Amino acid sequence: MEERRKNKRMELISTLTVKRLDGSEMSDVDIEIIDVSKTGVGFSCNVPLEIGAVYESNLRIWTQEVLHAFLEIVRIEKQGNTYIYGAIFIGMPEMDASRIETYETVKDQLGE
Repeated sequence: MEERRKNKRMELISTLTVKRLDGSEMSDVDIEIIDVSKTGVGFSCNVPLEIGAVYESNLRIWTQEVLHAFLEIVRIEKQGNTYIYGAIFIGMPEMDASRIETYETVKDQLGE
């Protein structure tokens, strides 16, 4: 499969909560992050989300800080009862994107 990512992705053990922005009711959904970069996130959950939809999220990063971000679902793959999603960050402040990029740099320096 051809690599289409613009930025290097790294694994990050965390969870986030998403809710739909279009006003339709949706309870918070806990997800497991597979990988993250400064431009997007890959994650899995057991709840079907819609491709092209934008969700509000609170991403807990390795420093235990919570980054508020908007995610647009761009890829969906179903594996059994689990959905694997690819999403891009919409309007993420550069300071928050830099935090993710800094972690990537430190991880590379440590050879992890």
